[in-house]
Amino acid sequence: MRTGRIVKLVSGVYQVDVKGELFNTKPRGLFRKKKLSPIVGDMVDFEVENEKEGYIYHIHERKNFLKRPPVSNIDRLIIVMSAKSPDFSAQLLDRFLVIAHSYHLKPQIIVTKVDLLSDEEYEQLNQQLAIYDQLGYMVNTKGQDDTTSTLFKDIAGELIVLSGQSGVGKSTLLNQLNPELSLETQHISKALNRGRHTTRHVELYSINNGYIADTPGFSALDFDHIDKEQLKHHFREINEAGALCKFRDCMHLKEPQCYVKAKVENGDISQMRYNHYVQLYEELAQRKERY
Repeated sequence: MRTGRIVKLVSGVYQVDVKGELFNTKPRGLFRKKKLSPIVGDMVDFEVENEKEGYIYHIHERKNFLKRPPVSNIDRLIIVMSAKSPDFSAQLLDRFLVIAHSYHLKPQIIVTKVDLLSDEEYEQLNQQLAIYDQLGYMVNTKGQDDTTSTLFKDIAGELIVLSGQSGVGKSTLLNQLNPELSLETQHISKALNRGRHTTRHVELYSINNGYIADTPGFSALDFDHIDKEQLKHHFREINEAGALCKFRDCMHLKEPQCYVKAKVENGDISQMRYNHYVQLYEELAQRKERY
């Protein structure tokens, strides 16, 4: 019996890495009975049937996981946004952050293609990013000529997930870290202002003694696992200020003596972030009503 990490899943075959040695494996039927499927990132025990193939018998307990795309045992989730093509969207960034916090993941933010901005656009972007910096998020910006090695130099033993919409430069980042990967990249569709999907499955790449996952670009974000009552806990500043509201079940919308709304009014909480909270809350409320 050997133990390794699943680094790739294609057509029902799970590729398992054991100290740099790769094995193609399939799960035993017992997983179907338990309605349990291995996913990329899982630590598994498997039996070698011949030189490079085998069967998975046991999945180790996961410390965390993402439902979509399915990845487990994540140490850091890096949200990759682009400054231009596709244009930076603070609303989309906040939605990615909500997803990250809902799965108890530690998010970091990278904004690519800043060299494509005018001086005025660059200043506007920095003003928005300053909000996230003040909230304690690690924020990095890079242009096409920047080296990425400093961003990922201390990842030994870690599993990092790169997440973001199509066309923001996730595959380009990985190619810069390891040119031997030669991952496919594509130009942006000007009509849609977003990239075409170049990554079609989740795969872990071994880089700097750790793993980095390139995930398919998101055409839509899945909030099905989040109740509207829980949403306030996934906005750091709203969650913190909400502890001082008069009513414990305050949703920070129309309730009296709401400390969050008071902080928004005096500028201590970003009006932009609060608006994004209200928008998403209303979407979640309408979704529940439909069902």
